[in-house]
Amino acid sequence: MPRGNQSHITEFLFLGLTSDPEQQVWLFARFLAMYLVNVSGNSLIIAAIRGDARLHTLMYFFLSNLSLVDTCFTTGIIPRMLVNVLTQRKTILFAPCLTQMYFFVAFGITDSLLLAAMAIDHYMVICNPLHYTITMGPKRCLLLGIASWVVSQLHSLTHMILMACPSFCGTNIIHHFLCDIQPLLTLSCPNTSINELLAFTEGSFVIMTPFIFIIVFYVYITCAVLGVPSGKGRYKVFSTCG
Repeated sequence: MPRGNQSHITEFLFLGLTSDPEQQVWLFARFLAMYLVNVSGNSLIIAAIRGDARLHTLMYFFLSNLSLVDTCFTTGIIPRMLVNVLTQRKTILFAPCLTQMYFFVAFGITDSLLLAAMAIDHYMVICNPLHYTITMGPKRCLLLGIASWVVSQLHSLTHMILMACPSFCGTNIIHHFLCDIQPLLTLSCPNTSINELLAFTEGSFVIMTPFIFIIVFYVYITCAVLGVPSGKGRYKVFSTCG
């Protein structure tokens, strides 16, 4: 069907990673094993932090949030992919596709923001230990955690609302194994300049800002650690991060 002909697409077809049945068996086993390890490992981390009062510190607060986000992130992708491989049915309805895109983007951004918050926490505890309790109090760390969740959800919600507006024309084939912004934009018929502009500007800002924060703060941390003269002193500095 020509790309200019618009149609109301109700479902999409994933091409997936491969169409070879033998490779799909190996992919299913590997992704299932990785998913189970991911969920069980992160669940153990969260349970250990909640069950041990000595771990009720700011750093472990961020770590437990990171483990929760990581579990949610993989749960939004892997189970659906495993079902598609197992049933050989690689279609997904429009609404579930948008939902998967929402959670994929939201949890991915939350993960980046939490890593940036942890970088700030580590920087303060190593480079400015005397001001740590004032600068990184429980309330401020809680606000950082809440902000990470809220900003990522608003970011993803904006993209989902805009993605629900365009019509789709021609093929309904997604050259991917999940619903993401860019693969869906390639199937959109009308002018998607607003979506693309938002993805380039606001999307780049939300993605690059945490990355820059992480790089800059860990460069400062590395310089501070290397400035400690003895190996025992360096170990003590690292131990302050847990």
